[in-house]
Amino acid sequence: MKLTYNVSDRPRFPQLVVFALQQLLAIMAATLAVPIIVGNDMSIAAALFGAGVGTLTYILFTKGRSPVFLGSSFAFINSMTAAFAGGVSMSLGYIGLILGAAFAGLVYVIIAFIVKFVGTNWINKLMPPVVIGPTVAIIGLSLAGSSIEQLNSGNVTDILGNSIASPFVAIICGLIALAVTMLCATYGKKMVKLTPFVIGILAGYVLSLIFTLIGNAADIDALKLISFAPFEALTSDGVSIKTFLDVPDFTFLTAFKGASDFSWSYVATIAVAYIPVAFVVFAEHIADHKNISSIIEHDLLEDPGLDRTLLGDGVGSIVGAFFGGCPNTTYGESVGCVAITGNASVVTIIGAAVGAIVLSFVSPFVAFVNSIPECVMGGVCMALYGFIAVSGLKMVQKVDLEENKNLFVVSVILISGIGGLVLNFGKVIITSVACALILGILTNLMLNAKKKDK
Repeated sequence: MKLTYNVSDRPRFPQLVVFALQQLLAIMAATLAVPIIVGNDMSIAAALFGAGVGTLTYILFTKGRSPVFLGSSFAFINSMTAAFAGGVSMSLGYIGLILGAAFAGLVYVIIAFIVKFVGTNWINKLMPPVVIGPTVAIIGLSLAGSSIEQLNSGNVTDILGNSIASPFVAIICGLIALAVTMLCATYGKKMVKLTPFVIGILAGYVLSLIFTLIGNAADIDALKLISFAPFEALTSDGVSIKTFLDVPDFTFLTAFKGASDFSWSYVATIAVAYIPVAFVVFAEHIADHKNISSIIEHDLLEDPGLDRTLLGDGVGSIVGAFFGGCPNTTYGESVGCVAITGNASVVTIIGAAVGAIVLSFVSPFVAFVNSIPECVMGGVCMALYGFIAVSGLKMVQKVDLEENKNLFVVSVILISGIGGLVLNFGKVIITSVACALILGILTNLMLNAKKKDK
C-alpha cells in the first residue's frame, strides 16, 4: 500500500500530537481491559504507563525500524490470575506478576540468541505465505466476535453487569463511529485522512452523550450509553476534585510489600504458568511482524532482524510488567491503524508511548477513556480488525490455490481459527491463533514431505 508517512519520516509536531493520540485511542481500550479482567486491584493507569515504557524499550531494541505499539497481552491473563491464586497475599501476587514477565521475557531472549546464530531461513521455510497469510487473517477474524459484542453494549450496566442500553441504540452509535471513520479515511484531506479514528470515536462519543443525557432526563434506561462513574471516582470527598496529576499504583511498589511472604515453591508455580504461554505468543509475534512487514513493504525479520524484535518484545514485557503488571505484546490494533491511515512513522509510535506515560498520571484523561461506550469502540474496531484480516488475505494472493496442498493448508488454518479451536493444558491455554498456526505448519510440512517428481 502507499504510505503517507514512511517508517523514518517525521511529522510536524502539531500533527504528531494528533497522530500519537490516535494510536493511543486505537490500543487503549484493549490495554486497559487486561488489568480490569484480572482484577485484584490492578491499576489501569499503571498498565498504561507500562505499555508506554515497554513500547519505548521495543523501539530501542529494533533501532526505530518497527512501527508497532506494545500493549497488555491477553494471552497471559490466566497466567496473571494464577500468580494471584498461588500467592499467600495480594502483595506476593504482584511479585508473581513481575517474576512471570521475567520468565516470559527470558524465553524470548533465549530464542533471540538462537536466531542470532542460526538465522531466519528456517522460519521462512516453516511459515511460507501459504501458512502465514491465513494466520494473519485469523488474528483479525478471531477478534470479530469481540467487536460485535462491544457494538451491542453501552457502559451503563445493571447489578449483574449487563448493559441496560438498547442494543439498537448502541448499534446506531457504533455504526456512526464506523461510518465517520471510513468516510474520513477514504475521502478526507490531509489531517482528516490521517486521523480517522480520533474523529470517528469523538463522533460516536458525542452521539452517545446526547442519547445518555436524554435518557437521564427522561429516565429511559434504553438510552443510557455512557457511564459517568469514572469521572465520579475522581472526587475524594464528594465535593473536591482529586489532584489533576495522580501517581499510578506501580506494580513494583506493591510487590516489595510481599517480600516477606516469598517462597521458592511459588517461583515454580509462576514458571509453569508463564513459560509455556511465552512459546505460544512467540508464534503470534512472528505473524504480527510478517503482517506489519507486508504493510511497510520491508521484512522486519531480516532488518532489524527477528533477534532484535524478540529482544524488544521480551525485554519490553519485563519492563512493562515491572511498572504495570501486564506483559506486553505487539498490538494488532496498532498495525491496523498504520494500515488504514498510511502512517508508519516510528516517531508517531514514540509519541504515543510518551503520551501513554504522561497521560497515565492525568486522572481525567484515564476517566474519559474509560467512559467511551463499548459500542463506539466496537464500531471503530470493525475497521481495525477487518484491515488486519485483509492484510493476511493479501499475502495469500500470490499462492496458487489451484494446488490441493495449498488449498488444504489455508482451509485448515481458516476453519480452526474461525471455529475457535483452543487447547487447555492445566493453566496453559493455546489460543485459537496459535492452534491455527501450528496446524497450518504441520499440514504444510506433511503435504510437502514428498519431493516433486523431476
